[in-house]
Amino acid sequence: MLKIRDSVVSVASVDGGPHHASRVRVTLAKGMSAGPHHGDACRPCEKSSARRPTFLMGILVAMIFFLMGCSVKKMAMRQVGDALAGTGSTFSSENDPELVREALPFSLKLMEGLLSEIPDHQGLRLATTSAYVQYAYAFLQLDADILDDTDFEAAQALRKRAVNLFKRARDYGLRGLEIRLPGFYHQLQSSPEKAIERLQVEDVPILYWTSAAWAGWINLSKEHPDRIAEIPMMEALMDRALALDDAWNDGAIHNFMITYAFVRQGVEQEPVKVATYHYRRAMEYAQGRQLGPHVAMAESVAIQTQDSPLFRELLGKALAFDVDACPETRLVNLLMQRRAQWLLDHEDDLILPDLEDLPVIE
Repeated sequence: MLKIRDSVVSVASVDGGPHHASRVRVTLAKGMSAGPHHGDACRPCEKSSARRPTFLMGILVAMIFFLMGCSVKKMAMRQVGDALAGTGSTFSSENDPELVREALPFSLKLMEGLLSEIPDHQGLRLATTSAYVQYAYAFLQLDADILDDTDFEAAQALRKRAVNLFKRARDYGLRGLEIRLPGFYHQLQSSPEKAIERLQVEDVPILYWTSAAWAGWINLSKEHPDRIAEIPMMEALMDRALALDDAWNDGAIHNFMITYAFVRQGVEQEPVKVATYHYRRAMEYAQGRQLGPHVAMAESVAIQTQDSPLFRELLGKALAFDVDACPETRLVNLLMQRRAQWLLDHEDDLILPDLEDLPVIE
């Protein structure tokens, strides 16, 4: 923005943000004179008057270049944002989960820093939200479960970190929805069912990752029962995503619903029937690309019903899955196989033996 008022020239960067705005003020003297007054003493010096247009022109040219520089910088940031928003495919095909574990923190902070400069970049915001959710779940929450057996304090420390990152992801997602739909969060708080009517099919990705982050945050915050009050908002977002495009991302929303069926309140249908329905839909949409539904079904229906044969059957299918058959889902399938093996190793802790199998004490 370029303003010339009286004798002050002001330049503000185009984004106007408190952290990014630059402001240059150049004060031009009003009373330039030729020195001692002789006769027409109030007449300005002719040489000074001749120089003034040139001087002003120089300032204007400098300001134009300054503004062009801001524009180029912003354009460059958006190009980087576009590139980072597309890195998901690179990670998703990786065959070394540990490499991703080590690389993700740097990528997360890079995306986060760039997002602070271009907060309206929805692609980058979606990538940041989803990356935080996946990092918190795959490399913190699941690792915490593994550590429980050997180092409970370390496991709790990982869960605490996961809680923090789930909340961060949720906030990024909600901010993205707020930017696109001003007043959305306030309306979601007061009337979730009314608020979600504003959401369209293009919002499904951010809806899924935001509600998944929200669910993870609530699930690991058992010492904060007040957060349970936020469940209706989380459910409203996921339900809307399911209604808008239930096939999205190989049926990922159905996969979420498999395990959520057993904790959801106020549903008349039997959780086993609900979970089984979502399992079948998830498998239908995955078309052999995802093994996650098998693991989700084992963790929910098989454990809740204490069905050991079903438990082993589902996890056996997951472990037999060829992760290289579908490179674009290789990483998530490798992580789910790791989870499947852990579950199988802990079957005795998760499923009690049948009474008929117990030894008889005489």
